Amino acid sequence: MKNLTKKYIIDAPLEKVYEALTDPDLIEQWSGAPAIMEPKPGGVFSLWNSEVYGKNRQVRKNKIIQEWIAEDWEDPTKVTFVLKRIGYSTVLELKHENIPENSYELVEDNWDNYYLNPLRKLLECSSV
Repeated sequence: MKNLTKKYIIDAPLEKVYEALTDPDLIEQWSGAPAIMEPKPGGVFSLWNSEVYGKNRQVRKNKIIQEWIAEDWEDPTKVTFVLKRIGYSTVLELKHENIPENSYELVEDNWDNYYLNPLRKLLECSSV
């Protein structure tokens, strides 16, 4: 099992970044796929036609902890988003724990290509 940490600076207010992580309509806009998101502890989520799904363990404006499951993983992984306001921008710190070794490179690329860069592009290029 491997752990991954990444840091992103998003030129948008913390509240907008939080909303883009928790509002299923906004998630569908940046992901391009149907999304289910119940932004509360114990709430379920499903992304990219259930390729990734799981439960929200903690949901606060500055910290979200999720249990992620993919169909080819034996055990759930843990994803933590920490949001920090810096002026107008938001620093998003991502920690993804317990990634299976054979999925690590794909997971690392997917965070950039399909999750956080599209989210950042939506927020920085629109008035969402």
